[in-house]
Amino acid sequence: MSDLALEVNALHFAYTPVNAPKGPPVLEDVTLNLPKGSRCILVGANGAGKSTLLQILAGKKLTRSGAKVLGQDVFFSTPQGVTYLGTEWAANPVVRSDLVVSHFLDSVGGYRHQERRDRLLDILDVDLNWHMHEVSDGERRRVQIVSGLMAPWEVLLLDEVTVDLDVLVRSRLLAFLTEETQTRNATILYATHIFDGLDSFPTHLCHIQLGTTLPPSPLSWPVVFPSSDPSATVEGVPAGVREKMEDPERPGSKLLELALAWLAQDKERRIEKEIAVGGTKKRGAAKKAEGETTDSEAFYKKYDYNN
Repeated sequence: MSDLALEVNALHFAYTPVNAPKGPPVLEDVTLNLPKGSRCILVGANGAGKSTLLQILAGKKLTRSGAKVLGQDVFFSTPQGVTYLGTEWAANPVVRSDLVVSHFLDSVGGYRHQERRDRLLDILDVDLNWHMHEVSDGERRRVQIVSGLMAPWEVLLLDEVTVDLDVLVRSRLLAFLTEETQTRNATILYATHIFDGLDSFPTHLCHIQLGTTLPPSPLSWPVVFPSSDPSATVEGVPAGVREKMEDPERPGSKLLELALAWLAQDKERRIEKEIAVGGTKKRGAAKKAEGETTDSEAFYKKYDYNN
């Protein structure tokens, strides 16, 4: 049996609209092979394809690229023990209705996992008497995490679900997830844009840029630089980042420094691609000749009664 929890090699994915040709690739040549027991942070800009990759690995989108989770095809033979938690849950009208938390958790089998459920209720500081329509987004998110994690899982796919949590609850949750990987050999792939307090969490990082993973994928964390050559770097770490990561006078997160460098590279590459295709960058302020105006601007100026 393979020691890999996730096996993704040269994965391609594009949306195919009804009665229309296949669209441009959302993911292209994605590679990510993660050993069991690992905790991998998925790093990339908005729109890089992180959520799409997580949904594919959860069996929610069809791809014929042969991606496997726990040795099985992610779509045609989705294995047991895979849990996906994404942001779309909070928009479900059911979980925003006048539903008592204790009733909701029982409806999804909480009584079958009482010990784990109760531990998570304590970690996430959830009141069983809350009514789902009365609580904050952060409190509703805590309920989602309890409901998703109370049954034992082998692979956990997290898409930005900690963004609503306060720092104390987030810290306690990350400690619980670390324990799960260490004691049960479970595996986590976690997409986030919040890197503070994460330096000691991951065992690996994966950089996804414009729909493609960049080598090495994954990158082992923490990064170990060659001590014999202070100027040497490691594959996947941009030039100049080693100095910042090893500078004892520089406060803050080493993981954040690397993520910032990666995201800066991603933006440069995106702009290069936009210019190559259309002759100009697409985002940011539009450059106009002196006196030039758009149709919409001319229309709204005509009826602007504030002037």
